[in-house]
Amino acid sequence: MAVHRLSACPNDFQRHKVCTNIDWGHTMKQMLKYGIYVLLVTAISTPAYSQEAQTPPAPFCEDNEGFNDWDFWVGDWNVYTNDEARQFAGTNSISKHYNNCLLKENWVSATGGGGFSINYYNPNKDEWRQVWVANGYSIDYTGGLNDAGAMVLEGEIYNYTKASNTRFRGIWTAEDNGDVIQHFDIHDAENDSWKVWFEGRYVRKGSDPNPHGRD
Repeated sequence: MAVHRLSACPNDFQRHKVCTNIDWGHTMKQMLKYGIYVLLVTAISTPAYSQEAQTPPAPFCEDNEGFNDWDFWVGDWNVYTNDEARQFAGTNSISKHYNNCLLKENWVSATGGGGFSINYYNPNKDEWRQVWVANGYSIDYTGGLNDAGAMVLEGEIYNYTKASNTRFRGIWTAEDNGDVIQHFDIHDAENDSWKVWFEGRYVRKGSDPNPHGRD
């Protein structure tokens, strides 16, 4: 390929001695090589940086069996009093979040009230904890599975209007038919005994033969 050199300069440039012979072919080749190099470096480094910045943390909770202890409670439920009357008490939805690290509970009472809890397993202590909040009170208790496979938590219930706190216990037991029995006890300090606070039967909405199961 012929190389074109600019050997003649305009008179103005010659007078100021600022014009020299320029190899334009060589200069363009060098500029082209540099441009290709920059493009290659950008194309290689940018995806790597982007992938490193967006890599999610390892799913620790998905690989630890302790986080699955309460799976029998997960789902959408109709809740009834666990007695002969079987009165409809409300609905409850238990769902998993954050790669199996958290259970959320969303309770809606048949009378229009409600409540919410977060439930999580702490592998450092090998225990479960539930923090429940509703209108006028909260419950904070810890525990785990007993030998029969039921979830047993014990702690305190805090009554805001009475400015009091009382020992409280909850037991969740999976039935062979898929139902879950939820049993709450409150401690009677005067007699140093436990009294039933509430007992409910959870029936999965999809298998509930009652009209509530079609909600």
